[in-house]
Amino acid sequence: MSRSLHDFITLLENNEELLKVTARVDPVLEIAEITDRVSKSPNGGKAILFTDTGTEFPVITNMVGSDRRIALALGVDGPDEIADRIALLADKAFAPKNGLGDKVKMLPLLGEVAKWMPHITKGRGECQQIVLKGEEAKLGMLPILKCWPYDGGRFITLPLVHTADPETGARNVGMYRIQIMGDRVTGMHWHMHKTGERHYRGYKKLGRRMPVSVCLGGDPVYTYSATAPLPDGIDEYILAGFLRRRSVKLVKCITNDLHVPSDCDFVIEGYVDPAEEKVPEGPFGDHTGFYSLEDMYPRFHVTAITHRRNAVYPATVVGVPPQEDLYIAKATEKIFLEPIRLTMQPEVRDLYMPGAGVAHNLAVISIERSYPGQAFKVAASMWGAGQMMFNKVLLVADERENIRDMSTLACLVRGLDLNRGVLFSRGVLDVLDHATATVGEGGKIALDLGCCCSEKRVDIPDDVTVPVWADFVDVSLAADWGVVIVGCDPAADIDLGDFAAHSNMEGVNFFVAIDSAARLLTPEELLWFGLANVDPDRDMRINDGRMLVDARTKSPWREGLPERVPNVVTSSTETVRLVDSRWAQYGIGEFIPSPSARYAGLTSGESAEYSCGSD
Repeated sequence: MSRSLHDFITLLENNEELLKVTARVDPVLEIAEITDRVSKSPNGGKAILFTDTGTEFPVITNMVGSDRRIALALGVDGPDEIADRIALLADKAFAPKNGLGDKVKMLPLLGEVAKWMPHITKGRGECQQIVLKGEEAKLGMLPILKCWPYDGGRFITLPLVHTADPETGARNVGMYRIQIMGDRVTGMHWHMHKTGERHYRGYKKLGRRMPVSVCLGGDPVYTYSATAPLPDGIDEYILAGFLRRRSVKLVKCITNDLHVPSDCDFVIEGYVDPAEEKVPEGPFGDHTGFYSLEDMYPRFHVTAITHRRNAVYPATVVGVPPQEDLYIAKATEKIFLEPIRLTMQPEVRDLYMPGAGVAHNLAVISIERSYPGQAFKVAASMWGAGQMMFNKVLLVADERENIRDMSTLACLVRGLDLNRGVLFSRGVLDVLDHATATVGEGGKIALDLGCCCSEKRVDIPDDVTVPVWADFVDVSLAADWGVVIVGCDPAADIDLGDFAAHSNMEGVNFFVAIDSAARLLTPEELLWFGLANVDPDRDMRINDGRMLVDARTKSPWREGLPERVPNVVTSSTETVRLVDSRWAQYGIGEFIPSPSARYAGLTSGESAEYSCGSD
């Protein structure tokens, strides 16, 4: 396993997982467009090291954007190895202790656990080889990316944001994007549900400044640990120590009392003053594939920047999936399955989060079924625990089913009994969910795929009628999935129920209305786009045994709909042309066309916000 970002880059190169771009590239838009093309290549493409960024520092992107690279980062052949370690540890820890002998046998386990605990060292670390304080500390020295044309500015996208509970001192390491607003001022984008925001409220209540330190780089295990769905109060560096099989060495910051990993590449130290008014932050092309729109967040004031010699700046690009974050989520599925069994639902056998669901929109689980209604009991429990509370659509299958096999899932969805196998609910949603009219709250749906008839047939007439309000009817998914797609204008008045009732299509479970421009999308992209635009409580209803789904971009002027709707994230025409013209100069292989061409028709207007007239 690597011990620094430099070690990891060498490891990637030795495993032929690294592309090097030696031509000068611009951190504003150009690096992101190159990365977007490579990351959407089969199996995630390769990591990219940009050695000439117009600054002192190289940039690495798509660092863990494949199954192979995330395994290399975690020091394993695959995440299953880590899951097996957790299961073995749990067996030892929770086995009955019937006497002194059994308790003595626990001592080696306790010794192993002690090796994972973070360790504070004296003196300075490699991350403090160069120290810039006060006026010398300028964020402009870093090759910080602007990824998309309507982003509010440049953003740090892989920050390890260190905060501490003002009452207990417990450390939290979160990943909250950071918008550059000046050489020593940024935004601090922690959502209402995040631990950083809870710490902020605590400092505000006490009337004290909140120390914050932001790390970049170091062992890639730190980056993974900052994204992991750990319970509040559990130190991320304990997880990192478990993954590394050795403790994380921490050093005290120069201008505040927080402690950070000694082997990071950069540390940006400072504070957030809760007494200050929040400032507009965003827009930002987010991992949902849409812009998150401007909102109010705290300011972070920089007091020092320290870095190691020959530091490398790590960045990620998020947008329409698949991107690098998909592979982080895939590792989390495996690693955290055993904790889900232990702490929430022992009957859960597998967890799968398809990339099209961007983590929170769609999850599939399999369970050991013992009694009627168990699928909905599991769904309700999952929606009340940890980051699964953000889930919007949950599919529950039996343990005998391979939920990662698309043909199996298709058969189950096609055969679903909608009269028995559907649970509608309401609850917490991700703040980035733009389909709901209330930020952070909306509808949820669980589908019990055990309530199905696998022999169900779908009959489609040779000549499918297109209703007058539609541009097309696509039945290509009907035979396998029992889904019919109807393309129409987002603002059109439609009667999907009437069309379904008179379409002469037998055995179809789902009639889905979607934007006409979505016709260019692949089936996976259709799933991404449709899920993003649906609030199950408002946009999904069962009529005569069929599910009617309005998955179109919503019209903000209508009652009960969101006040603001974001645009899909796409590169500008100018940036696409620039990268097209320079591709040979990059020296990274066969030309890859821009993915943005397929998504451009889904956007409207010249801003991050979807533009539509009134009716």
